[in-house]
Amino acid sequence: MAALFPPPPGPRFVLRGTQSAVNTLHFCPPSQAAGNPLLFSGSQNGLVHIWSLQTRRIVTTLNGHGGQGVIWLKTLPQGHQLLRVETCGCACGTWRRAGTPSWTQFSWTVWASAGAPSWSGDSSAGCLLCQGRAATRISHHPDGRVRQGVGSDEQPKGRDYALIQTLRVQILEMPSKTSVCTLKPEADARPGMPMCLGLWQTNSSLRPLLLAGYEDGSVTLWDISERKVCSQITCHEEPVMGLDFDSQKAKGISGSAGKVLAVWSLDDQQSLQVKKTHELTNPGIAEVTIRPDHKILATAGWDHRIRVFHWRTMKPLAVLAFHSAPVYCVAFAADGLLAAGSKDQRISIWSLYPCP
Repeated sequence: MAALFPPPPGPRFVLRGTQSAVNTLHFCPPSQAAGNPLLFSGSQNGLVHIWSLQTRRIVTTLNGHGGQGVIWLKTLPQGHQLLRVETCGCACGTWRRAGTPSWTQFSWTVWASAGAPSWSGDSSAGCLLCQGRAATRISHHPDGRVRQGVGSDEQPKGRDYALIQTLRVQILEMPSKTSVCTLKPEADARPGMPMCLGLWQTNSSLRPLLLAGYEDGSVTLWDISERKVCSQITCHEEPVMGLDFDSQKAKGISGSAGKVLAVWSLDDQQSLQVKKTHELTNPGIAEVTIRPDHKILATAGWDHRIRVFHWRTMKPLAVLAFHSAPVYCVAFAADGLLAAGSKDQRISIWSLYPCP
């Protein structure tokens, strides 16, 4: 019997050569790419590769992380030719572009896993960085994109250690590197570690807000100025591994170690409400990201699949079964191109439902 629907297309092309699991991806903004579209990838072996999407080859390899797995990277906005990288060994470094295609590491900070987190480096004016202690999850304002990574290798020793060391989210203002505040749940709250973060600012308010997904399956909205929790919802039975927020529609989505994707909204009173859930076939979402045009979203699955959904309706659009190991990360370019990185050491590039 003929199939009712045609199979989804294969990737547009595949990037090979990382020689390690791909933990994080980031498309260089067009304004910083100088006509040569670039993709940054961070690998478990501590290398950052800069790929030309025109030649489909590695332009530069950055090796300065001591073999510690790279779990997050982002180019800093407002024209600075800077790349910020975080590793799973509780360290953060910043690279400055010295020329084409040369990059020079100019700042590196390492902190002990039992100490307070710190940051070093340059950034654009008005930029905020936030860090979840021990879970090493990071986000920045103003673009508010989120990366979920792995936690510290050192395990908490007792409830007091967990409460003091693993529940904090530190907010820093850049470029002064001044600590704005530290957000920590109330003493009687037990959300566990912050697993993923999303920082943004509404058009109608100058007050930055932070969304945090926690180990107990909850999503919490923090008012950074007031250093208080505005709202909290429990939408998962397993740890929240990734989230993204659509400030235009005032709604977001989160994925967890379980089978459920949760869609939630934020009202004018800064109250979170679960709107709908979508159950997947297999458990485990490593990352979820909404395309910049707010039309579709993609998830990275532990079951080796990339899933694509219509954002408004959550209608499943495609299940992309190319990778042979868990998919750890997904990223969209401004033009709609989708990249996915996997434990199988490959990066697949997809052209699906092009932006109008």
